[in-house]
Amino acid sequence: MIDIDEIESIEDSDELYEHHRIVVDKGQALLRIDKFLMDRLPNVTRNKLQGAIRSESVQVNQKPVKVSYKVKPLDVITITLANPPRDTDVVPEDIPLNIVYEDNELLIINKPAGMVVHPAYNNWTGTLVNGLTFYFQNLPTTRNGEGRPGLVHRIDKDTSGLLVIAKTEYSMAFLAKQFFKHTIERTYYALVWGVPKQEQGTIVGHVGRSAKDRRVMAVYPDGEYGKHAVTHYKVLRKFKYVSLVQCNLETGRTHQIRAHMKHLGHPLFSDTTYGGDKILQGMPTGSYKTFVENAFKLMPRQALHAKSLGFIHPVTKESLLFESELPEDFKAVLEKWSLYENQ
Repeated sequence: MIDIDEIESIEDSDELYEHHRIVVDKGQALLRIDKFLMDRLPNVTRNKLQGAIRSESVQVNQKPVKVSYKVKPLDVITITLANPPRDTDVVPEDIPLNIVYEDNELLIINKPAGMVVHPAYNNWTGTLVNGLTFYFQNLPTTRNGEGRPGLVHRIDKDTSGLLVIAKTEYSMAFLAKQFFKHTIERTYYALVWGVPKQEQGTIVGHVGRSAKDRRVMAVYPDGEYGKHAVTHYKVLRKFKYVSLVQCNLETGRTHQIRAHMKHLGHPLFSDTTYGGDKILQGMPTGSYKTFVENAFKLMPRQALHAKSLGFIHPVTKESLLFESELPEDFKAVLEKWSLYENQ
């Protein structure tokens, strides 16, 4: 039997994994675990399952097992699988990629703002996956059909910054497990309207689709709807009407930082979806209005950048941490606010 309550949906998450919990029936005959799971997870390939088992993303009675393990009656099996968006006929495109790091198991991409991560409705071309598909098909490390983009998380089209891409099923499973256990270190820089009352704190509030607008995520602090979400924040710099804030994700829900900061009363600067594209601090008149409108033109997207990314390497088990500089539009807006403050 599968406990449906234990299956993690990715609909409202930037972390692309699914989590299953299976209790083996009393009358189950001894059977290799990969064959057992193939029958119960029909859309998952044996190669993917074996990669998950080797990466210890499959556990029986809270302990990792080998591929040769034979399931027994009443075993409790938990599985964490990388679950990228549904396959589409991805057209390989020669798109320049800012590759920060690469080895045989993974690569780190610094995604520019404006680039969609995965092909979807109205965005079938020009995406990161289109570019990665082209890049991967020419890789000397491509082997056994594994040389393909392995998404385990994503960031919004108009958010810039770091993403990790897996090259093998094993690495996909290993990284997905870290996302599920919240051991991935993710630091974002955000420019927000106003100055939070507390210079640092933690926002805890379920995040789910808004009942009024399905394109927008809302915060449900009582947990009556949505998914558990936790964001830790710290004010790095205060300007006259905006603040530069560091946000560290404990969970990775869709639009989590954008929704959480709005819930706190400080929407992201220039965020059209969450109301940050209006003057929310200061009088919207005269030279100040002109100043803010020019700042919006400098950065016509939400002021959010995935600045650092840390995790354990799937093979070497080394702790890795990658940093990226703020993009030029973000730097320009910070400089503009700094000059305004000193006027």
